[in-house]
Amino acid sequence: MEQVNNVTEFILLGLTQNPEVQKFLFVVFVVIYCLTLVGNFLIVVTITSSPALGSPMYFFLSFLSFIDGCCSSTMAPKMIFDLLAKKKTISFSGCMAQLFAEHFFGGVEIILLTVMAYDRYVAICWPLHYMITMNRRVCGLLVSMAWAGGLFHALIQILFMAWLPFCGPNVIDHFICDLFPLLKLSCADTRVFGLFVAANSGLMCVLIFAVLVTSYVLILCSLKTRSSKEQRKALSTCAAHITVVILFFVPCVFVYLRPMITFPVDKAVAVFYTVVTPMLNPLIYTLRNTEVKNAMKKLWSQRII
Repeated sequence: MEQVNNVTEFILLGLTQNPEVQKFLFVVFVVIYCLTLVGNFLIVVTITSSPALGSPMYFFLSFLSFIDGCCSSTMAPKMIFDLLAKKKTISFSGCMAQLFAEHFFGGVEIILLTVMAYDRYVAICWPLHYMITMNRRVCGLLVSMAWAGGLFHALIQILFMAWLPFCGPNVIDHFICDLFPLLKLSCADTRVFGLFVAANSGLMCVLIFAVLVTSYVLILCSLKTRSSKEQRKALSTCAAHITVVILFFVPCVFVYLRPMITFPVDKAVAVFYTVVTPMLNPLIYTLRNTEVKNAMKKLWSQRII
């Protein structure tokens, strides 16, 4: 059957139709977005310029901060601009590009969080083999796998979505182009594709989340034979990572691992994992990590002098 596509642009209803609330949210999200960029940029600069933060854990953390900044930048600017715009539209190609970027950076972050969990597992459970196992070549390979995995995941989503016919209407009850709101607008039978989305995004999140939980259970079990000082240090490092994992995976599982239906709360959940979480990650890692805080103080004291 030949594809029918009469839609050249989509209308985004946004977060709210109330002008006063829109102005308030504009200020709030501008502040959050600026903090996100500054916080993640600060972590990347600190880690890349500090010899004391040369371990694989900080190498992966710098990439996570870079991904957070990119992921937020694919959605936050458009959302902020639309809060004050009278006509909230996005072209069909722009919508597909935003959808691709969202799932590309999201896929990279999911795999990178798994890599960081493996790094902590090796560091805590096999400390004598850590620097041999997690050498520079292996770290580069793991990061490359994260990029390739994110690209593969995003390509699958976008190829199926671009193939679907859109005959109208073209109004999306959301502030971004996301899978389920778009599937509701397609004039094809999308029930099978809805199950595919749940398998490709939702089930992937659940399986990786289960792997992450298992890895941290093994880490906690291995700490029983360690000294109190070693236990505190390991728990402090892992606590930050576990917090980030929960903040990222729980909303993703809620959004994608379910039948093809939308809820009013979906917008709030999307705001959380696309805008708020990238801002919180730098705070979580710096507040829980003395080495990063000391490196930041040293770096900026040198810049001031």
